[in-house]
Amino acid sequence: MELLTTFYVLTVLYLCFLIWNLFDQRRDQECYILGYQCYKPSDDRKLGTDRCGRIIGRNKNLGLNEFKFLLKAVVSSGVGEQTYAPRNVIEGREVNPTLNDGINEMEEFFYDSIGKLLAKQGISPSQIDVLVVNVSMLASLPSFACRIINHYKMRQDIKAFNLSGMGCSASLISLDIIKNIFKSQKNKFALLVTSESLSPNWYSGNERSMILANCLFRAGGCAILLTNKRSLKPKAILKLKCLVRTHHGAKDDAYNCCNQKEDEQGRLGFYLAKNLPKAATRAFIDNLRVLSPKVLPTRELLRFMIVSLIKRLKNIASSTKCGGTTSTSASKSPLNFKTGVEHFCLHTGGKAVIDGIGMSLDLCANDLEPARMTLHRFGNTSASSLWYVLGYMEAKKRLKKGNRVLMISFGAGFKCNSCLWEVMKDMEDRNVWDECIDEYPPESLGNPFMERFGWINNVEDPSTFQFPEFLE
Repeated sequence: MELLTTFYVLTVLYLCFLIWNLFDQRRDQECYILGYQCYKPSDDRKLGTDRCGRIIGRNKNLGLNEFKFLLKAVVSSGVGEQTYAPRNVIEGREVNPTLNDGINEMEEFFYDSIGKLLAKQGISPSQIDVLVVNVSMLASLPSFACRIINHYKMRQDIKAFNLSGMGCSASLISLDIIKNIFKSQKNKFALLVTSESLSPNWYSGNERSMILANCLFRAGGCAILLTNKRSLKPKAILKLKCLVRTHHGAKDDAYNCCNQKEDEQGRLGFYLAKNLPKAATRAFIDNLRVLSPKVLPTRELLRFMIVSLIKRLKNIASSTKCGGTTSTSASKSPLNFKTGVEHFCLHTGGKAVIDGIGMSLDLCANDLEPARMTLHRFGNTSASSLWYVLGYMEAKKRLKKGNRVLMISFGAGFKCNSCLWEVMKDMEDRNVWDECIDEYPPESLGNPFMERFGWINNVEDPSTFQFPEFLE
């Protein structure tokens, strides 16, 4: 009898040990952000109205109709006068970029932002265990990851990943890699470096679907320090709750809607197709289907199920009565994401992208303000744009302990990636917004391009059109 009792006790203790061990392992698999540093180029790289005019005037492939199209695109883009361009564009060498132009653009960002981040966090480069770098439209040999390792003399056993061709959604793809590494390895530091190289990709042709990218994409980047060290949890600012990736690359129309290509004259650029919004919407909807149960409370999911059931029964009854089918609008999500999310960090793909997501999720002006202001101040900085938006929220002191932040990004392929963060402490760092955050939001997001160049719309005869000499 005593032997049997001892067996039962040992069995219970062993089961308790297994349960505790499983729980303890999960605690070491968490993904925390200790800090991040966005990049702000020097003021001599700013794209003011007159400088933009001079850059456009240098393109001899543009005619009157293209100038009118560009004026309309710039005015409606939501991009302001404080954004930044690569140095080769500022210096007038965008037609014939070199490999060094692209490498120098990236290295200038790497060494500025990574250095500031590590110094601020008191972390030595030799302590970094994992390095993930994403630059979509430029690949070099050695890779950018190797260049960073060499510059900072990182350890020889560092796990390095160098991503290219992943588009504006690459930041969350890099994050997914780090999250999965943290699941199998304890007590690690990871450095995520996200940017885009514009130097060799500034389009100098006249294809409208390709010159549009020049109006939106701007120089920028961000370095993020992450860890799964349990002892550093009190220092963490954000904790990853979930991450969802959706890929529509198997659908030809989605696959072809945005890509890097050459036009008929062999000029390299970034192509944006007319069906891009439709492809983005489909990917967004599929992503939300997976994301919703992970971020929304049970009461909201139950409400959605009941409302959907009632609506379906009404549609069936209406269809039977009318002898046909009825159509319903699917532009607005029936789910209230504000029941599970306090802040929305949206990719600054353009004014239409921000407004479209806002309409789909029924977001108010205050919810969209961070993305709109980031687009106005820094433009579309590709994969790093999410972190500028996060920086705006932090600089405005909106992020309080316990808040949840939803990040949504889109990328070529076509991809829609999203993730949910929990704020671990009140966040108040002003980051790259330090010098201008008090000026935002401005009274108007309008730019002076129409006032400065609106006269182009009054020109009707292309044969008599001549660009002003002071802008050439």
